[in-house]
Amino acid sequence: MIRHCVMLRLREDADPRQVNAVMLDLAKVVDRLDGCGDFCAGPNRDFEDKTPDYAYGFTLDARNAKALAAYAVDPEHKALGAQLVDLCHGGGDGILVFDIEVPR
Repeated sequence: MIRHCVMLRLREDADPRQVNAVMLDLAKVVDRLDGCGDFCAGPNRDFEDKTPDYAYGFTLDARNAKALAAYAVDPEHKALGAQLVDLCHGGGDGILVFDIEVPR
């Protein structure tokens, strides 16, 4: 399984309602794609004070690399990703993505 983790460095003027709407729509995309699930989104609590610039993030689980690749090229995901780019400081540079292979 692959856990896809995304951290967002939101612009100061980013509308929280718009961020929430994108997250709700991303959850729907994940739910309809075979091999993807467990979408989770929310504000960064940053208890260790290591990532204060990344105010929000989300994760999803993909059964394998093929399922994650299907998510990556999904047209609705791409459109929602473009909205996130617009909401982030520095556009795409304000988005941090990493994938963790999780043993079963």
